[in-house]
Amino acid sequence: MKTAPNLDQLDADALRALAAELMGKVEQQAQTIHFKDTHIRKLTHEIAVLRRYRFGKKSEQLGGEQGLLLEDAVDADIAAIEQELINLGGPQPEPKTIAQPKRQALPPELPRIQVHHEPHSTTCACGCQMQRIGEEITEKLDYTPGVFSVEQHIRGKWACRQCETLTQAPMPAQVIDKGIATSGLLAHVLVAKYADHLPLYRQEQIYTRAGVKIPRSTLAEWVGVCGVRLQPLVDALREAILNEPVVHVDETPVQVLQPGSKKTHRAYLWAYAPGAFQNLKAVVYDFTEGRSGAYARAFLGDWRGELVCDDYGGYKACFEQGMAEVGCMAHARRKFFELHQSGKSQIAEQALKSIGQLYEIEVQGADLAPEERQRLRDQQARPIAQALYAWMTAHRSKVPDGTGIARALDYSLKRWAALTRYLDDGRLPIDNNHIENQIRPIALGRKNWLFAGSQRAGRRAAAVMSLIQSAKMNGHDPYAYLKDVLTRLPTHPNNRIEELLPHCWVPDACA
Repeated sequence: MKTAPNLDQLDADALRALAAELMGKVEQQAQTIHFKDTHIRKLTHEIAVLRRYRFGKKSEQLGGEQGLLLEDAVDADIAAIEQELINLGGPQPEPKTIAQPKRQALPPELPRIQVHHEPHSTTCACGCQMQRIGEEITEKLDYTPGVFSVEQHIRGKWACRQCETLTQAPMPAQVIDKGIATSGLLAHVLVAKYADHLPLYRQEQIYTRAGVKIPRSTLAEWVGVCGVRLQPLVDALREAILNEPVVHVDETPVQVLQPGSKKTHRAYLWAYAPGAFQNLKAVVYDFTEGRSGAYARAFLGDWRGELVCDDYGGYKACFEQGMAEVGCMAHARRKFFELHQSGKSQIAEQALKSIGQLYEIEVQGADLAPEERQRLRDQQARPIAQALYAWMTAHRSKVPDGTGIARALDYSLKRWAALTRYLDDGRLPIDNNHIENQIRPIALGRKNWLFAGSQRAGRRAAAVMSLIQSAKMNGHDPYAYLKDVLTRLPTHPNNRIEELLPHCWVPDACA
């Protein structure tokens, strides 16, 4: 045991150093307490507002499918906030003020899978051999795509007749303590909602047809808690992306409906991914209330590298802070393509042919190492790009301002340095299509769920979809990935969280 220093033997400098160290620890603890108190007050206010909406007058709520979608989001938000309060050491959740769905007995016709848990040793501390006096059975509902089953966790009770000591193996740690769902069922609910875009009220109907009635409010609670528990993985995935020298970024609008309002407003989902030629295959979605470039700067933080993006003005401040702009040739080509489609412009046609030649060279170099790709571009692509720039400059002087061809030429000429930056670095892609491909699942989902039920629901969707899409990019089945992660997460060390990221996850390591 470490003994306290003898103050009589310490000189004045050592005493001052010790006092400064102690003051620093006290100040750090005070800051931590202040942060937790502030965050707890904020969450307590937020959950009170949501409860007033969820359990308030029905006249103030929406009806129809919109109402169902919003209620799901609010229920999930309440469960998520309660979990965050528990994590912060805040007050326990308030008792439910309305009748909660009563947990029904699991249908007897479902197949039972018995999982036995026995103590590691049945020898009592007093030296006697314990006798098995009974068992305790806990049933959890499991789901393998297409089939419900019940896991029976049988924990034998062992007692010592000599000293009457009772021993029983503990239940394995779960993502949701005392919940009925296994990690397999939770993974299925998340994949169905965020990959297959099935709202919870539709899932409720599907499960009822399968003989198991799970209330939407229960499904929503599962989604809310899982969103909180999975957030550390998304944070670690963001850090992994920001360790790469090249990053793609793009954004797409989504509609958001807030509790207490019957109108939607436009929010945005941003997508960030490593460069198309980087080894790391991942994407992180970031839900924000608007499209301001400040959101991109907040996400990127201190990162400084090559940013592949379109010409949206919100990114300009990023370049002033030291990031390098890499333009998107696909956007430049699109201007000429639209012009050619509408007017059969010969100038647009010639521009398309030259840009097409640049893309043909990229196809040749797709599988090459960056140095070899760079040499190929120097030999073949650079002369074509130089000739194209001279040709565009010559024709721009001949066409009147304000015409469609003038606007198409101006778009490329004003951004030529960014559009051709890829010629100087074999790690850079010619366009931003890589990240646009990662936004397509969002566009598909938008057609199904129409809007996000709340700001918190939007952030939760972004987090879970980040893990699902990243798993797909690495060739994993999202269901198998999430099932394993949710199984291991409760006991997995925080300092090894990166082992559970999609690009590090190994299917053979499944428990």
